[in-house]
Amino acid sequence: MYSERLLDHFQNPRNVGELAPPAIMVQASNPACGDIMRLSARFEAGVAVEVRYKVRGCTASIAAGSALTEWMEGRTAAEIAAFAPSIVDDAVGGLAAESKHAAALCFDAIKLLLQRI
Repeated sequence: MYSERLLDHFQNPRNVGELAPPAIMVQASNPACGDIMRLSARFEAGVAVEVRYKVRGCTASIAAGSALTEWMEGRTAAEIAAFAPSIVDDAVGGLAAESKHAAALCFDAIKLLLQRI
């Protein structure tokens, strides 16, 4: 059901945790499934130099959060603004139809984060 890459991100999640201020922290939730993501990022000169996440949710959402943080690090706010759910979908080796909400949760968290920059 899950790809090897998705299982790797789930079993060995990257960048788990929260960053202290002056990092920006946001929380996004999916009311349909109940998954919650906290995303925090520290920017220097407009570049995301540190990114962390915490997820309370399913296997796919945990893996998607891990892939999202890897993708975000080293990118400018403008590059992050171009994020599409397909980026996380591809990074975890594809999400089943019933797990697409995980990529949507990442998208929602990014939108909230960009409002705070």
